[in-house]
Amino acid sequence: MYIARILYPVKTLGPGQRIGIWFAGCPRRCAGCSNPELWERRAEYRTTPETVLQLISRVVAEHGADGFTLTGGEPFWQPEALGVLLPALAQISGDILIYTGYAFEEARANWPTLVAYASAIVDGPYVEALNTGTPLRGSENQRLILRDDFRERYETWLSRDGAENRVQNFTTRDGVISVGIHRPGYAEEMDRLLRRKGWKKI
Repeated sequence: MYIARILYPVKTLGPGQRIGIWFAGCPRRCAGCSNPELWERRAEYRTTPETVLQLISRVVAEHGADGFTLTGGEPFWQPEALGVLLPALAQISGDILIYTGYAFEEARANWPTLVAYASAIVDGPYVEALNTGTPLRGSENQRLILRDDFRERYETWLSRDGAENRVQNFTTRDGVISVGIHRPGYAEEMDRLLRRKGWKKI
């Protein structure tokens, strides 16, 4: 499988302090994508579900986790890996939010067993012209589809902490990773700021 990053605690992509898992590889290449570096399945991203689960287990043992957010990249572009990962994650927390460029109906038709593990799905391709600040979604064409037993949890969070899209920055050994729903033109703005400081975007 190809996983670009695992971050904790992610507070901007769903309720609570979550473990964020970024899949690498996406065939869509949406204009204005906030993670174009994750379009390709690079060799350095190659790992195994066992390695990912070992890392997650260490985080959970030390800190706990309120849920998981799977994004990328395109998680459903790696269905075999998801088939190993999702049952194990569900043993830790039933709150699993998946971002996908597929329509929910398409994902459910193709991978019903995988979709059944999701407490919430944000579906559809990112359309930069429709990025208007819709909570938890990159663009307003996307839908937030909630499983009934998690509806109240998400609606409560959206009415409070998630009502306005925010960005959270993580400092890693490779630099700073910005997590959340970004406004249009964010990537270009960040690139200009980095160049002004003599840095470059990786």
